[in-house]
Amino acid sequence: MKRDSRLSGVLHCLLHMAERDGPATSESLAAAMQTNPVVIRRLMAGLRDAGFVASAKGHGGGWVLSCPLERITLRDIHEAVGAPELLAVGHREEHPSCLVEQAVNAALDDAYRQAQTLLLDRLGRVTLGALSRDFHRRMVEGGHTLGAHAHGL
Repeated sequence: MKRDSRLSGVLHCLLHMAERDGPATSESLAAAMQTNPVVIRRLMAGLRDAGFVASAKGHGGGWVLSCPLERITLRDIHEAVGAPELLAVGHREEHPSCLVEQAVNAALDDAYRQAQTLLLDRLGRVTLGALSRDFHRRMVEGGHTLGAHAHGL
């Protein structure tokens, strides 16, 4: 099963945007993420609708953050990109006639619900500001400069 990497990708984009002095184009973000600008525009549309980014058209335009990093949680971003499934596990059969499999599914459903609740709670306690501080800490500890990690943005 292919993993859904939208959350990871959009967080990567947002942290790069936070390091910029001006707007980031869909093309520059796509190049950094090794994807198509259309993919970036789709992701950013959900973030724009949620009020986390804004866009400007024309020369010098692009995407900018529209609220402080401390006000945006990872859960907020997860929801803005469509709340993709967090757990890539499932049942062998969704509606089994076998009583054993029904018992297995019930036990797994309960465990999956609990795990998802815990994960969403944790995502709700981590802000983009915390991610940005962690990035800066890693950069300093590694003796790097911001330019070395800009991916051409």
